[in-house]
Amino acid sequence: MTFTRVLIANRGEIARRIQRGCRKLGLESVAVFSEADRDAPFVIDADHAVCIGGAAPSESYLNIEAILEAARATGAGAVHPGYGFLSENAGFAAAVEAAGLVFIGPEADAIARMGSKIEAKAAAEEARVPVLPGYRGADQSDARLLEEARALGTPFLVKASAGGGGRGMRLVTDLKEAPEAITSARAEAKGAFGDAAVFLERYAPRTRHVEVQILGDSHGTVLHLGDRDCSLQRNHQKLIEEAPAADLPEAMRDDMRMAAVRLAQSIAYRSAGTVEYLYDPARGEYYFLEMNTRLQVEHPVTEAITGVDLVEWQLRIARGEALTLAQSDVQFDGHAIEVRVAAENPSENFLPETGQITLWEPPAGVRLDTGVERGSVVGHNYDSMIAKLIVHAPDRAGAIRRAVTSIDEFAVGGVGLNLAYQRALLTHPDFQAFRHHTSGLSEMFPDGWVRPEPDARDLGLAAIALNLHQAPSDASPWQRLGAWRLTATSGRPGATSYWEESAEMPIRVSTDGVQLAAHLPEGESIRAEAATLIRGRLSGRLDGVPISRIAHVERASDHWRVHLQTSSGMMAIAFDTLEDRHLNRAAGGMVGADTLSAPMPGAVAEIRVAPGDRVNAGDTLVVLEAMKLLQSLPAPVSGVVAEIYCAPGDTVAGNTPLIKLDPENQT
Repeated sequence: MTFTRVLIANRGEIARRIQRGCRKLGLESVAVFSEADRDAPFVIDADHAVCIGGAAPSESYLNIEAILEAARATGAGAVHPGYGFLSENAGFAAAVEAAGLVFIGPEADAIARMGSKIEAKAAAEEARVPVLPGYRGADQSDARLLEEARALGTPFLVKASAGGGGRGMRLVTDLKEAPEAITSARAEAKGAFGDAAVFLERYAPRTRHVEVQILGDSHGTVLHLGDRDCSLQRNHQKLIEEAPAADLPEAMRDDMRMAAVRLAQSIAYRSAGTVEYLYDPARGEYYFLEMNTRLQVEHPVTEAITGVDLVEWQLRIARGEALTLAQSDVQFDGHAIEVRVAAENPSENFLPETGQITLWEPPAGVRLDTGVERGSVVGHNYDSMIAKLIVHAPDRAGAIRRAVTSIDEFAVGGVGLNLAYQRALLTHPDFQAFRHHTSGLSEMFPDGWVRPEPDARDLGLAAIALNLHQAPSDASPWQRLGAWRLTATSGRPGATSYWEESAEMPIRVSTDGVQLAAHLPEGESIRAEAATLIRGRLSGRLDGVPISRIAHVERASDHWRVHLQTSSGMMAIAFDTLEDRHLNRAAGGMVGADTLSAPMPGAVAEIRVAPGDRVNAGDTLVVLEAMKLLQSLPAPVSGVVAEIYCAPGDTVAGNTPLIKLDPENQT
């Protein structure tokens, strides 16, 4: 089972993480990539790289034959699947082994058994692991399922046997809803996983998601590496993970850990895996949820508190090595938190963000697992998670503080991220007091989450930072003349105007050679002495008080953007200069309110209208697929469809006009 070269059948941050593990053991890495990822950092970092197909996952990262051919062509002796894509595909694991290669993970039989939630729960029961009451029988007829639903009582869940991530899942609170819930869950399960089998399970509200990391070798040894809490979730997708799980009775913690070990032993499990539970604090009970037969996204928090490198051990176990750790050797140190960094806009229903990263200034001194860097392009073809921020501290409160501080120092331009939302979760009283649960976001933000806005002081400081950025580094006689021309460079003696976003009145920045003063439209003034902007840090004295803030200034396509560290977190504040306003005004009028444009790059999945159709404002005209999500694009006004500029299957850039309407008041 020796090998010296590992093909990584994945992309992005997890591919780079596995590459680091290979380098640690002196192994070469092979990256396989799609056409969309040709210039991605994980491709550049690899020792060898092979393009295996188009941007669509079905043409590349899910193309088993193309991956195996790449392994043969590069002389790879093993394949690491990472997470997602083919990582829990038993057929892929079997194909790798059949090709004479080593699959870095469990055996195909274990993947298949745990991949079926029905079989997994049966295995859990055999291993004396508690499961939720429900029906998991082979009889999938409507009559039997409805009979079992009546016996189980509401509320209950209909769940896809092969499902995950909330797909193929329906909550039933009234038995009258059961037939439709079963039908729709089956259809979604068949479409998403190719398997229409479902099961019924009692619904436990206000539960927490607790999981146990296990590690097994091929010599019969299985260890646990402690537990994690992943209860902050949106639509069954984890947002923030931490280790260990806090506020858990120690006797129950021990029982969960040993139950996970028993289950893994019962199926002769090898490699890294995770046993997931629902914990019901009100009942004081826990129940088996599923087993993930792969490396988890959140594995770094376990590495942080144990010091055990899970990827290294995956590679060593795949080479046939025995674990050199005993259970008593596994020690737990402090608390760790992982924040998933995603290219999406939480204030716009988590709309995916795409584009080129023009600024990438992560915090120093903490772990950041990332698949991107400055210049990387975030496209619409793959999941929106682009990085993971991991912090470690002596206790949970310290870990929360460090995570918030790190987010406040993280400046990214060109693509919007979810960091402000994650900060709001970390600082929320429910999270800090551990009152949150898996479906608690609506309780934490009952009126929805609103992105914080900069206050007057922040706007003034941002304008001062922009003024300093534009100030000339040397003083020629021409520069000492002052801003006497329309297109003169800012930052000289006199006053310069900056318009924030769509503000009608500008912020005027003036200097007397000693002070910089930002005069806000409301009449307030911010005065800074000895102000400097050096290597992304704004320093000086603000009204006599020393200040030091992170401040990065970048030029966007048609405006300036200042990324300023504020008391509410890192904020990106857009400004127009007088020149920008003139140029934007001159270029205006190209696309009016009567034109539907793509809000992001994507693929046109469906067009629901034809020329001549009358539509109402808000009617869905186009369905756009971006980052594995379908976005319904509504009519901006009521009227008649005049022109259609796209067709199903077209790939379009952000802001591309799609449909033109003749507004109702003009027809």
